[in-house]
Amino acid sequence: FLVDGRLSLYEHQSTYNPNLPLRFLIYIAKLYSRMTRNANLYGTKVVRIPPPEFLIFYNGREELPDRTVLNLSDMYEKEDPHAGLELSAVMLNISGEHNQKLKEACRILKEYAIYTDKVRKYVEEMELADAVEQAIRECIAENVLKDFLEKHRAEAKELSIFEYDQEKHMRQEREEAYNDGVETTLITQIRKKLAKGKSTEVIADELEETKERVLELIAKIRQEDASTSK
Repeated sequence: FLVDGRLSLYEHQSTYNPNLPLRFLIYIAKLYSRMTRNANLYGTKVVRIPPPEFLIFYNGREELPDRTVLNLSDMYEKEDPHAGLELSAVMLNISGEHNQKLKEACRILKEYAIYTDKVRKYVEEMELADAVEQAIRECIAENVLKDFLEKHRAEAKELSIFEYDQEKHMRQEREEAYNDGVETTLITQIRKKLAKGKSTEVIADELEETKERVLELIAKIRQEDASTSK
């Protein structure tokens, strides 16, 4: 949005994403490129561009502060106080009781947060489609997004199911990737300890894992080694 000479980029996220500063950088570069396509960027006259601001509205399950600043510099491979490029994005948590003052100032934002909180509550008790339908019925009865939900009930239901499924899928993928990383690290550590002649009991004790878990990973190691030797 270009309002009062300021270019505002808003992003809605139901999952925490630390890469948003880089994504915003890519977005803003494309926008400025379009805005200045007829300007003489090689001339001696300054080409004026609107100052940007980057806002993220977060309403995910993960507990986060009311306000978090994500910096592009946090993504650099090494800390460099002389780096010539920075971009800061402000993430505002609109879940539950967070940022009540902001939500009171913007009724639609407040009601949207209420609706998504209801969907998350009921999905713990029933099938997703039923949970969304229950949330829609309650919101209409409570005058929450009433006009929109009455006019676009089917579309809202379809979109909510898609968004929740997508959020769940992304969360599961992150958990799987984390578990895979933990297992890979454990296998590497066990390999080193086996090479030193340590027993299963000692390895389990040093890694603070159960003997059964260590034996399971040793079997994987032997299977991998057998496949490699072939």
